[in-house]
Amino acid sequence: MAKVSIFLITAALIAGMVGCGPVQYNLTIFSTEGGTVTTPGAGTFTYDAGTVVDLVAEADWGYQFVNWIGNASVIADVNAAATNITMNGDCAITANFTPEEIPENLEIRTWYDLDAVRDNLGGNHTLMNDLDSTTAGYEELAGPTANLGKGWQPIGIPNYDLIGLSGSFDGQGHEIRDLFINRPDEIYVGLFGIVDEGGRIENIGVVTANVTGVEMVGGLVGYNHRGTVNNCYAMGSVNGNEWVGGLVGSNYGTVSNSYYSGSVTSDENVVGGLVGYNDNQGTVSNSYATSSVTGNRNVGGLVGHNHGTVSNSYATGTVVGNEWVGGLLGTN
Repeated sequence: MAKVSIFLITAALIAGMVGCGPVQYNLTIFSTEGGTVTTPGAGTFTYDAGTVVDLVAEADWGYQFVNWIGNASVIADVNAAATNITMNGDCAITANFTPEEIPENLEIRTWYDLDAVRDNLGGNHTLMNDLDSTTAGYEELAGPTANLGKGWQPIGIPNYDLIGLSGSFDGQGHEIRDLFINRPDEIYVGLFGIVDEGGRIENIGVVTANVTGVEMVGGLVGYNHRGTVNNCYAMGSVNGNEWVGGLVGSNYGTVSNSYYSGSVTSDENVVGGLVGYNDNQGTVSNSYATSSVTGNRNVGGLVGHNHGTVSNSYATGTVVGNEWVGGLLGTN
């Protein structure tokens, strides 16, 4: 009888051990807009009790990781994008992302910094030193091999809304050199493609520039839409089809105390040594051009076609065209 009892107890213990595996818990992972959890991923995962699970969250461009929310007490560091969690029960956690905070005021020291201006068009930006072909970021952003041979991408968004610089850019007397732009099929072409209402560019020189576009093309600004260009200059070669200027392609704002020296060429219409087209609300004052200007129609040493105001300004150099050609203004 005793032997039978011992056998039954042993059998019961064996049966219990077979039926009872390790305790397991579920980990469910979510993320807010602006990023993903790359390790272990998004969804529900099952782990043995006590397992330490690595967590890695990655933010999308323009966003930043903030923290982990949910069952945060079991996460080693809720503020770290790369951390771990210990499985002591069922957990649901979320990686929390937010739009990246861009400083309102940028200090520009490299081409990378200059490129970041396009992400903060309403900010106030200051150039801290000269930029040239030896400055970090030139080959990737502003040289002849950048952007599949197109060179610098003009700052501004040339969509239906025409979003441009609405803040300020102060060059502090520094120069941007060796700028290369080869975009013969694009409009709004220049270091700045568009300067919007309230935007202000001053105290900057763009030298040894080689700029090519199709329409609204300038060495500094393609289209100045009610902005201000003051105490600026450009030197080099500017080429386009229509509304082409050495400094500003099309001006609907203010250009003052500025000049251009170099060559300006248009295949067709409205080309000026300083400004291609000066619109009815455009003002050009205290400025000059020492340029060789070549075009077909509306060709001027200072302004190709003036529909606004030009005062206290002059031009020197050769002007060549077929119709409506003038040493100062092509047409007025």
